[in-house]
Amino acid sequence: MSSGIRATVKIDSPEACPIARFSRETGTTIDQVSTSVSCGSDGSTTEFLADVDVEFDEPISGPVFSYGTTNLYRCSHDSEASCPCECLGSYDCPVHRYRAADGDVTVVFHAADFNQLQTVMNEFRERYPGVDVQSLLQPPLSGTPEERIFVNRGKLTDRQYEVLETAYEMGYFERPKEANATEVAESLGITQSTFTEHLGAAQRKLLGDILESGT
Repeated sequence: MSSGIRATVKIDSPEACPIARFSRETGTTIDQVSTSVSCGSDGSTTEFLADVDVEFDEPISGPVFSYGTTNLYRCSHDSEASCPCECLGSYDCPVHRYRAADGDVTVVFHAADFNQLQTVMNEFRERYPGVDVQSLLQPPLSGTPEERIFVNRGKLTDRQYEVLETAYEMGYFERPKEANATEVAESLGITQSTFTEHLGAAQRKLLGDILESGT
């Protein structure tokens, strides 16, 4: 049995997602979304809760029910896979968690393996601009959930990554050092000050992920 991969992906303002549009235009955060239920060949329906009381454009209807200051809305989907959740469903990857804020969507889903994950991500990048993989977790995982953090290497520029990789391979971070800043800079064909600047920027970005995940 495959252990699977849990992916957290953020998509910037997917216009094909009506719930994301609802979030942006009403200024609300939506993170209480039910699993879509089948409606035969006509598509599916998703329910979500929002702290607003407004009428919205199709395919969203409601408020359907009121829970005090929170209202329940319904979003109807046709058979075409256009929004992120429908796209995931077409690959048999149900949405584990969903959050829409300021029009951006973050989805957590499970892929069977890296091949399926790569296929899904290629589809996402073709359909939606601004796709950012925020975390990938593959069991078995050690430590508590709070200790399992994802360092987003995509935050680094190509040059910052090259500097960091070269410094690591040359033993700059070893104790005692196997190479000093001057030697690493010479290997890269840059000045020592430029090396220090790129290295510091890369470390700040990576440490930001580690320290913010622990707060």
